[in-house]
Amino acid sequence: MKKSLFSLSLILLACFSMAQSNFSKSAIGIGVVVEDLEKSIDFYTNVIGMVKTGGFSVSQEKCTELGLTDSYQLDVTIMKLEDTEEASEWKLMSLGTKARHPKQKFMSDDTGMQYITLMVKHLQPVLDRIEKHNVKVLSGKPSQNGENSFFVLVQDPDGTFIELIGPM
Repeated sequence: MKKSLFSLSLILLACFSMAQSNFSKSAIGIGVVVEDLEKSIDFYTNVIGMVKTGGFSVSQEKCTELGLTDSYQLDVTIMKLEDTEEASEWKLMSLGTKARHPKQKFMSDDTGMQYITLMVKHLQPVLDRIEKHNVKVLSGKPSQNGENSFFVLVQDPDGTFIELIGPM
């Protein structure tokens, strides 16, 4: 019986491992089309605290071939929470005035990706940068979210909601 349970455990572990092995990277890369690229880069670096880690371009011809755009070149700036290989990529790109989306007042105003959640080591430095750059805190003030955890909600220049959670 013991040997059967051990064998069953090994089989289940192997199946679970195989199901999880389809991805070559555990981080998610998220592409965000913004109206004003420089304004968004400034917001994500100087307010949120991300770092610019690189970028790339996709030609107009390649974008059309791949079905990415209807005849626009893409110039992508890669932002990360930290400059490590395993960090998720927040890829900003702009098509100028071509792509516009109405700014949401609440997450419930639209479907699709509406917000990101960033867990911070200390919320106060982020709050200081938010105040310095005159970014409106939608949640009013930091709301206690647990014994030593607080929640703040802001929006980027294009209206994407950003939850910031961490100790003060």
